[in-house]
Amino acid sequence: MAEARDMALPDLRAETVPGRVTAPVQAAGASLHHIVIVGGGAGGLVLATKLGRRLGRNKQVLITLIDASLTHVWKPLLHEVAVGTLDSHKDDVLFLSHAKNHGFRFQQGRMDGLDRARKLVHLAPIVDADGLEVIARRTMAYDTLVIATGGICNDFGTPGVKEHCLFLDNHQQADQVHRRLLNACLRAQLQEGPLRPGQLGVAIVGAGATGVELAAEMHKATRQLVAYGLDRIDPERDIKITLIEAAPRVLPRLAERLSAATLKELQRLGVEVRTGEQVEEVTAAAVRTRSGLTVPAELKVWSAGVKAHDWLRELDGLETNRANQLVVDTTMRTTRDPDVFAIGDCAACQLPGQDQPLPPRAQVAYQQAMALAQNLRRRLAGQPLEPFRYKDYGSLVSLSYSSVGTLMGNLLGDVMIEGRLARLTYQSLYKKHQLAVHGPVWVALVSLINILRRGTEPRLKLHL
Repeated sequence: MAEARDMALPDLRAETVPGRVTAPVQAAGASLHHIVIVGGGAGGLVLATKLGRRLGRNKQVLITLIDASLTHVWKPLLHEVAVGTLDSHKDDVLFLSHAKNHGFRFQQGRMDGLDRARKLVHLAPIVDADGLEVIARRTMAYDTLVIATGGICNDFGTPGVKEHCLFLDNHQQADQVHRRLLNACLRAQLQEGPLRPGQLGVAIVGAGATGVELAAEMHKATRQLVAYGLDRIDPERDIKITLIEAAPRVLPRLAERLSAATLKELQRLGVEVRTGEQVEEVTAAAVRTRSGLTVPAELKVWSAGVKAHDWLRELDGLETNRANQLVVDTTMRTTRDPDVFAIGDCAACQLPGQDQPLPPRAQVAYQQAMALAQNLRRRLAGQPLEPFRYKDYGSLVSLSYSSVGTLMGNLLGDVMIEGRLARLTYQSLYKKHQLAVHGPVWVALVSLINILRRGTEPRLKLHL
């Protein structure tokens, strides 16, 4: 009987709730099922696309994807967007057109609440850059809800982080880092007096994959930027990149030999690595650690720790852990509501035999999306859900954007790969994501276009 109840779909009538503008609500006699997916990241977009192709196009169900942004950029590429070696506007996915082409609907919005009894998702108002309201507060009715809102950086309550640090949680923040970096270099080039101490200093807090990749990419990008005529800047003398990590080594969650090889490459690039340093305070001019270390820096990026959004803690009684993640079972269903699922960084999924939840990684979100697409089809057919099985394909770290590249991984068990082979493997991960989202024809055409335009466009994005 519970599964039969799930088969109803909201029609186009709106319910009036005092003070709110609402989306359509369920009507008696409706025959379709409404799946609402909140979050268009690596997991949510793949899930919406798979369901749209198999179920949405032939009108078996109605699928709606909700995201605060109008575009999608694969999160592991944000460090390249942040330094300008990747123009996000050339590789992003436009949600509206993608939804039209793949059998689902898109609604722009940011979830900030849930009414499980009435099966309504609350969406905050959308405002523009001038603070004017574009879309009013509203609600969206659902039959099955999938929350895939991803994760954000955890500042651990460190004083000054929110006020003085930049983050890499989404491509808007990555664009902000790029804008600040480009402006800082242009200012240094055109100012009359000499550079002040730390003026072009870059401090990156957190030596996980994001921090390490950003440091290496920043080194390469600043050299390319100076080569475009900023001759008053000496990159070896003026641009100092410091990577700060509280753990005893870089990449603390990955294999020790991968960490050692990464440290060696960072040192070769001239990145100063300070491990065992707990950040105590961030000011407008510097980062200070508990040991007394002070790192002067004009540009400060925080990439230490990951947590889910704070509002998930108060999501109508759903169970969460200390990192605000929604606790789910092995089918990705939340523990307190059979109609609500969660995948990706916002979900705490602990598999049998494991002592902690799966890590917040893109390949976890991708595999969960593929598995949940199958399970939702089984759910609609009244069949039991199958447990999720995760296969770890290893870890890759990009250590500079060059013609050869330095990429290291832990693939095929304990086999370590480096150099050109690792670079190709790293690129193949993105191609795999594109194949899941767009299909082989689109990927082939875009790959050809990218090859052709390499000779006509600068290697670095030089505009804001």
